[in-house]
Amino acid sequence: MALTEVYWDHHMPLPKLAPIQAKVTVALVALLCFINSYDGEFVFDDSEAIVNNKDLRPTAPLNNIWSNDFWGSNLSSNSSHKSYRPLTVLTFRLNYLVAGGLHPVGFHVLNIVLHAVISALMIDVFAILIGGLAYDEKGRILNHAPKTSLLAAVFFAAHPVHTESVAGIVGRADLLCALFFQLSFLTYCKAFNKDDRFSVQWVVVSLLLCAAAMLCKEQGITVLGVNAAFDVLLICNVNVYELSQSEIFRMGLLTRLALMGLGGLLMLYARWRIMGTGPPAFTEVDNPASFAESVFLRIVNYNYYYSLNAWLLLCPWWLCFDWSMGCVPLIKSATDWRMVWLLLLWCILIGLISQALCSQDSQRRRTLTLGLVLLVVPFLPACNIFFRVGFVIAERVLYLSSAGYCLLLAYSLGHCFCRWLLCVMVLALLCVYVVRCALRSHQWRSEQSLFSSALSVCPLNAKVHYNVGKNLADKGNTSAAVSYYREAVRLHPTYVHAMNNLGNILKEKNELIEAEQLLSKAVSIQPDFAAAWMNLGIVQNSLQKFEKAEKSYWNAIRFRRKYPDCYYNLGRLYADQNRHIDALNAWRNATVLKPDHSLAWNNMVILLDNTGNLGQAELIGREALRLLPNDHTIMFSLANVLGKLQKYKESEGFFLHALRINPNAASCHGNLAVLYHRWGKLELAKKHYELSLKLDPEAPGTRDNYNMLRRKLDQLKHSPL
Repeated sequence: MALTEVYWDHHMPLPKLAPIQAKVTVALVALLCFINSYDGEFVFDDSEAIVNNKDLRPTAPLNNIWSNDFWGSNLSSNSSHKSYRPLTVLTFRLNYLVAGGLHPVGFHVLNIVLHAVISALMIDVFAILIGGLAYDEKGRILNHAPKTSLLAAVFFAAHPVHTESVAGIVGRADLLCALFFQLSFLTYCKAFNKDDRFSVQWVVVSLLLCAAAMLCKEQGITVLGVNAAFDVLLICNVNVYELSQSEIFRMGLLTRLALMGLGGLLMLYARWRIMGTGPPAFTEVDNPASFAESVFLRIVNYNYYYSLNAWLLLCPWWLCFDWSMGCVPLIKSATDWRMVWLLLLWCILIGLISQALCSQDSQRRRTLTLGLVLLVVPFLPACNIFFRVGFVIAERVLYLSSAGYCLLLAYSLGHCFCRWLLCVMVLALLCVYVVRCALRSHQWRSEQSLFSSALSVCPLNAKVHYNVGKNLADKGNTSAAVSYYREAVRLHPTYVHAMNNLGNILKEKNELIEAEQLLSKAVSIQPDFAAAWMNLGIVQNSLQKFEKAEKSYWNAIRFRRKYPDCYYNLGRLYADQNRHIDALNAWRNATVLKPDHSLAWNNMVILLDNTGNLGQAELIGREALRLLPNDHTIMFSLANVLGKLQKYKESEGFFLHALRINPNAASCHGNLAVLYHRWGKLELAKKHYELSLKLDPEAPGTRDNYNMLRRKLDQLKHSPL
């Protein structure tokens, strides 16, 4: 099973390090490349997978991670992406518990450490793939290519295409998958001993680790293909022309392949059942090539995507957080000049495959073959051959495949017999990789820098412009956001989310006519877009198109039954029309669906107060404060009600409590002054009138009330005893 020393290894311009020294060196290189991202923010997909994912909270049942997808949605839901990664979500939850909340530093640090560990373990993986399988008396792997495996692992540790997986917290799925992938492979290697016998127990453990990899990310199942190729080419020591020989079967290959095949089928069946026996529903926006008119065009565009992935491995300078929505225009005819890249890709692959199959040098044949296997097999789930995927290009899916590329690159450099040229090439490449990793990691530290960096890479990507606009809007720069949203809509005229956000900004700017047009177009394109229906209703209400607004609100509720904000806005519409009972019912629905909906509670109290239903207003106010004990707006409204009910002491208590929470509320000082005025505590009334006027000199009615109080105080001062 073991091979001799690898003859090209001594050409490598690296020192021959002890195993522990080599692993520490690789880990340090990995840390150096990505440490720049340790204090970054939650960015891009982190918002949905972590910040808004209730499965991370200690209050959520732990069992939820086994029934929900990666984003916290139930797997049975039609809107679920069917990404089943419970072990990854479990690590997010542990991060949350250890840090005591959503603090991104802990999440980032664990990602960086995982990448360092994976990079160090790659030395053992590469050592086996290059030099064969052998162990010393202590059970440690003997490395017959220490320099080559070290160089390949250093390339892996520093490859810039890994930035998304390491600096983006959701890349944890790829990191954990890769870790269990490695452990499954190394465990499978443990199944063999010097007597050409194998241990079924170790094969079973390898299958369990494969299942763990799959529970981190679906790509993990591909380790079975790598294990099978390793078994055939290194354990059985044959090439493809010898597979029919009986000696192969005597060595137990058929038994091992059957075990792995059965295990793989069971995993796929379980995965199929878990996701509801149906694939996720992707749209043309997610993967336009899969919706191309003809089979020929689909095949051509898929192959073009492969060539772009290969280019990212070869030249990882052109990196982008998202490659959809026009970033990669479709090839629509055989005369498109980009067909050259497909031909070049296949010429290179055919050349490598022919070398792997036809070389007389068994060491070269095995290294090339296993390098290609490690490059291609982990990429298969993303290639659109077996099922449609929900992306055009995703740098994260190259994390494992890049290991095969790094192995082939180190092998190629090992055959450069000009030692000084080899030293220059290796040093230059590593310097470029480290610099690019540092720059790219810095870009991943914040959404602003991440989204802005994509404008030069994918200027035709509507999603890039949308995300830049959204980031600006979230920071309050709505004027700049408008231009990016408009560009997103121009590039992608059916981009309903951009229309919705642009319509919202125009609504705030009181440009209601254009806002109505945009939102109407959005719901005509996507009739089940509940948020756009609600926003359209708000605009129509502002335009006093009450019937249309009511219809829009009910459409929103029809498409999203549990929509408390829509019930709240519907209540406002009814209140504007003096339909008080309907308004109260709508707000009550909002609080049932969302018990902490402060605005709905407060509006109910105010409406009941204004209509003279003081007793009911008091009950609603007290109920609201049981759920929201520190909400100063509800305290203020309830205090007003209690004051009218002449429950002065209780009213005073709520006013003062509200002021402790929000001491600069002019209206609260003013209304407390009115309470004291009625109660006969005139000096306290004077004090709070003055505080109110100091905070807001234009407070309506306060100046008049203050002047009235001063006249009364003057009368009392000059009246005879």
